[in-house]
Amino acid sequence: MDTEKIRVLILDDEKHFTEELAEFLELSGHLVWEANTVANGMTLLDSHPIDLLILDIRLPGADGLDILKKVKEEKPSVEVIIVSGHGDMETVIKAMRLGAFDYLRKPFRHIDIQIAIERSHKFLILQQKLKISEEKNSLISKTLEEQINRQFIGVSDAIRRILDQAMMAAQYPDTNVLITGESGTGKENIARIIHFGSSRKKNIFCPVNSSAITDSLLESEFFGHKKGSFTGAIADKKGFFEISDEGTLFLDEIADMPLNLQSKLLRTIEEKVITRVGDTSPIKTNFRIISATNYNLDSMVSEKRFRLDLLHRLNTLQIHIPPLRERTEDIKPMVESFVTEFARKLNKHCPTVPPNILEQLSRYDFPGNVRELRNMVERAMIYCKGDKLTMEDFTIYFKPSAAVLAPPPSEPIVLSDLQINEKQFILETLKDRHFNQTESAAQLGISRDALIRKMKKYGIDPHR
Repeated sequence: MDTEKIRVLILDDEKHFTEELAEFLELSGHLVWEANTVANGMTLLDSHPIDLLILDIRLPGADGLDILKKVKEEKPSVEVIIVSGHGDMETVIKAMRLGAFDYLRKPFRHIDIQIAIERSHKFLILQQKLKISEEKNSLISKTLEEQINRQFIGVSDAIRRILDQAMMAAQYPDTNVLITGESGTGKENIARIIHFGSSRKKNIFCPVNSSAITDSLLESEFFGHKKGSFTGAIADKKGFFEISDEGTLFLDEIADMPLNLQSKLLRTIEEKVITRVGDTSPIKTNFRIISATNYNLDSMVSEKRFRLDLLHRLNTLQIHIPPLRERTEDIKPMVESFVTEFARKLNKHCPTVPPNILEQLSRYDFPGNVRELRNMVERAMIYCKGDKLTMEDFTIYFKPSAAVLAPPPSEPIVLSDLQINEKQFILETLKDRHFNQTESAAQLGISRDALIRKMKKYGIDPHR
């Protein structure tokens, strides 16, 4: 948006009103479009980057409040000033609740609309600055960000290389991709970027957690079934392979897939033909497989727990996401992005993040990676009471090591015993949750598998 000019659309059925107001606004230096019908107004909204809509509340054959609601839903960045010669307080309240920036009753002086526009201009500039702040560290376009329904933040060479690999993979929509990395590093984000950056983007992205389906339903879920093929099969059902036709099937935690299903998956990938349970008719399906794991599949192959031929089929292209502790330069932009996000969600002032907090975070091990950092910032934003975050807002994640994490300013920061603190924190969380591993993992912001590995690493008895 030009910070000197506002792009204004006046939608009012009174032609002399739109002409007079347009002349005044143009003389004031703004870019102005006029519309005297709803159809013409909506066409102009779709064809021009409008910043401000001046909308009459009463239009022939239309309710201005309905138009206001539609505009705010479809183009939330457009600010709306409502004008009317028949306004009452109830209408004003409804308009404000629907997102109107201001309300003026006809007849009004030119100075009144000028003041209202100046107020909206300042607001639009603030919104623009906020948008720039949010997007400055995002490595993907706003359109792709909206498609994958999540941000992709980072500045490190590692994360830029990963994005380059993902966009290259997107150019080959029939090639299978294996994404590896610890729990919480953002493997599904990469899978979504590959899908929505490819020619398959208009078709389904079907995410499946391979470990979350019971053994008895695995075959039915993946291949579908015919009505009456087993008890409870009350209707025909498409499986994941069939649903993903012309789209992408994302198999998360692929290492947890049973061996008997691995062999069937291999054949399906090779032939692109499935047969529903209880049926004999083959069905062709054109899907792409993107799989992900936090395990070393080569080791699992050696241990006869994963098929080598399936691994070769899955990792035509392989993308490895390093843990957050190996790319600490990404912590600062991520924290800033999460703070902005949660300030909006929690309807709180956006606090500053002091350098000492970023320094402390960069020294933390982050067993839960980006997922843990996001949970950490959300919790800190809930606890924050001032205009800046403090170490006290984060200490729940580092307890009982607050003294280590927040030493006196005159003393050097020493965190060589972070693993000891991490072990104690995990142990305390397990005790609080009566050693329920699923609940403890959720509290810690990591997966249950990651928790089990940490318990083994630190020698924590799961049956205490």
